[in-house]
Amino acid sequence: MTRDRITGSFNATSTAAEVVDGVDLHGKQMIVTGGSSGIGIETARALATAGADVVIAVRNLDAGRSVADDINAGLDSPRVTVAQLDLADLSSVRRLATEWGNAPVHALIGNAGIAATALTRTASGWESQFATNHLGHFALVNALHDALAAANGARIVSVSSRGHLRSPVVFDDINFTERAYDPWLAYGQSKTANVLFAVDATRRWADDGITANALHPGRIWTNLARYLPEDLRESLHTDPTAEYKTPEQGAATSVFVATSPLLHGMGGRYFEDCNQALPYDGGPERVGVADYALDPEAAQRLWDVSAYAISWAHA
Repeated sequence: MTRDRITGSFNATSTAAEVVDGVDLHGKQMIVTGGSSGIGIETARALATAGADVVIAVRNLDAGRSVADDINAGLDSPRVTVAQLDLADLSSVRRLATEWGNAPVHALIGNAGIAATALTRTASGWESQFATNHLGHFALVNALHDALAAANGARIVSVSSRGHLRSPVVFDDINFTERAYDPWLAYGQSKTANVLFAVDATRRWADDGITANALHPGRIWTNLARYLPEDLRESLHTDPTAEYKTPEQGAATSVFVATSPLLHGMGGRYFEDCNQALPYDGGPERVGVADYALDPEAAQRLWDVSAYAISWAHA
């Protein structure tokens, strides 16, 4: 993995604007899920500033329109539009894909997500973090496969997290029906699923010109923390030892993975701080990527499980 490791001149303090400085994205069409808050806003802003036409796919259309208006106000012409998407509702996923049609998608940034929620399940019985963070994006990307292939070089950007180090995908009990529910373990396996998805999507679709990579954006204080208990939110937010990135810095790795020429034709990798991550060595710094998150056999197994899940839900 480290023999051809992708590294560049950017680092943990780089911003999304710095990453796209000098990059021309005119004529490119891109989708950012969860683009109405946190790093999704800055991801969309950087891509549009570089010339891309960006659709922010969000649950709350009013919030999305407000963000689009704000970004467009700083551009020479409007490039950001809004589409409705609820990743926990596969009918919403299908509707977005149908409305899009086969127009090329040059990059799809799977940025939306939830974290550390109380135990809830979708109508189909899937644990909600796994369903939202992984299955919804899996369904969306599969529904848009032809549009991605039409771009002749499309990139899928799977926003994972250092949280993947908390848990592999526990295939024998993904939905916590046999084990006690732990919101952080559920979050961890959903983030591992984001990485495994990138591994197998690249294996399956590289011949279609589609590659996928995953990333950890860094520690950023955003709306993702809204489900944490209030006392925990407060302690995390005021922890003097915590090193938080700004949203502009947090969006940098997503934008790097979506646009850097260094990643042309490269997929199935995991990035942090705008560089390909090294293997996790078990240290307390929790830096790097777990071996189980890049395991090709686990990636294929997850794909099969996910394909069954969305096909059953469609029936």
